[in-house]
Amino acid sequence: MRARPDLVVIGAGVVGAASAYFATLAGLRVLVVDRGHIAGGTSSRGEGNLLVSDKEAGPELDLALLSQRIWREELGEFGRLWEFDDKGGVIVAATQASAEALTGLTAGQRASGVTAVDLGAAELPEYEPYLSRALVSGAYYPQDAQLQPMLAVAHLLRLARQRGAEVRTGTEVTGLLRDGERVTGVRTRDGDVAAGAVLNAAGPWGGELAALAGVRLPVLPRRGFVLVTEPLPPTVRHKVYAAEYVGDVASSDAALQTSPVVEGTESGTVLIGASRERVGFDTTLSPRVLRALAAKAITLFPSLAGVRALRAYCGFRPYCPDHLPVIGPDPRAPGLWHACGHEGAGIGLAAGTGWLLAQALTGRTTDLGLAPFAPERFDSAITGEE
Repeated sequence: MRARPDLVVIGAGVVGAASAYFATLAGLRVLVVDRGHIAGGTSSRGEGNLLVSDKEAGPELDLALLSQRIWREELGEFGRLWEFDDKGGVIVAATQASAEALTGLTAGQRASGVTAVDLGAAELPEYEPYLSRALVSGAYYPQDAQLQPMLAVAHLLRLARQRGAEVRTGTEVTGLLRDGERVTGVRTRDGDVAAGAVLNAAGPWGGELAALAGVRLPVLPRRGFVLVTEPLPPTVRHKVYAAEYVGDVASSDAALQTSPVVEGTESGTVLIGASRERVGFDTTLSPRVLRALAAKAITLFPSLAGVRALRAYCGFRPYCPDHLPVIGPDPRAPGLWHACGHEGAGIGLAAGTGWLLAQALTGRTTDLGLAPFAPERFDSAITGEE
């Protein structure tokens, strides 16, 4: 890149890629750097979900709805490139208490603009014929969707490059350039790069990146495993998960949590999750977690009991203690911006995040207020997290 970039994006995952694309669309000169390769971190370790069903009314749901619109409309012409699948989602309840909680959830979501259809036990087989008949109730979410995240990252960066962006992989940021308090660029092992602004899109490493500027950002890795079955005849039509999953997503417990999440793919394999635990960046395979995931998946789909697992993998969700991402400028280090801490919703929220950042970076009024996502919110909050 010959001219000084207006924006250096640190992180070539889906959030960084979407931010780079929309920034170039807004007329900014953009450089993306990553110490690894494209989609080499969290973006290659998830299931590619674009969900509204797992979010209670509030800022994250508002961002999810905005992001859904952008994936479908502003990015709709490219959907085939990243295998956008408008499959919908189904939440199920196994107990009366869970059923009552689910009814409360759907009511609040509908008031915020989500389409959620309450289902009785007798209606569930119409949506998922192989579901357990012991379930009490459910809800159908036609807005839930899925895409192939690695393809999304690759194509968003390709589209950004077509508009003049530069992407440098294998480029580790070792420090930030400063002019007083202001961040004026990045220091890499290959040399310094001056820039108008720097965007921290480093996913679960976002806290470490922020520390280079001397600011606190309590973004921590939260490990999750996914189990992949052998290819099957069509078995699971939607993304299907237990109502308890919503509570696990909102929990701050560091200990292991598992709740059944099951969905099919075009190739016939079935993806099984979900687990959450804070163990740092430990990638050790855990048979205990995998057994728990398999057992709970069978409670939803008994026909999976005799199915073989092909493989398992894990990734690290960038977790924030209040379960909201960090999006926007950091007043503690002017010139530094953040787009991280999306936890397990980064794929779905990436489009909305990049869209809002492009608006803010170019001085336009943002479609959503950024105050709930402000990086400095943790300075005065008592979170119990470090």
